[in-house]
Amino acid sequence: MAYVDIVTALAVLQFMCSVQSRQKRRALRVKAPAITGNETFERYFRVQQNTLEQLIVFLPGLYLFSRYLNPLVAAVLGVIYLIGREVYAATYVKEPSKREVGYALTLLPTVILVLGGVFGAVRQLIGH
Repeated sequence: MAYVDIVTALAVLQFMCSVQSRQKRRALRVKAPAITGNETFERYFRVQQNTLEQLIVFLPGLYLFSRYLNPLVAAVLGVIYLIGREVYAATYVKEPSKREVGYALTLLPTVILVLGGVFGAVRQLIGH
């Protein structure tokens, strides 16, 4: 379970570091509450928001999978997710149309974790 806890902490830290939009807002002189008008800022802001959106689904899936199936496999899938988020962020900021690999490396592990966790919970519920 320690592996899962480490991945969880890394995912939260990764999100905290994705909040570069605050620095970009200042550097690019985008006055709050505006979130549009500067394409570079918009890319950083979208990475931050997408990371938050993915994190909300990822974390429950990570814990469900680790509890009902296998914590080590959950942690490995979590590491793939973390790599995916980094690839997504780098490619989205540089060229949004090239974000597919990072998005796939984020989405696929998340779907496996959530579906696997639900499968494991149902399997335990029916007594297997």
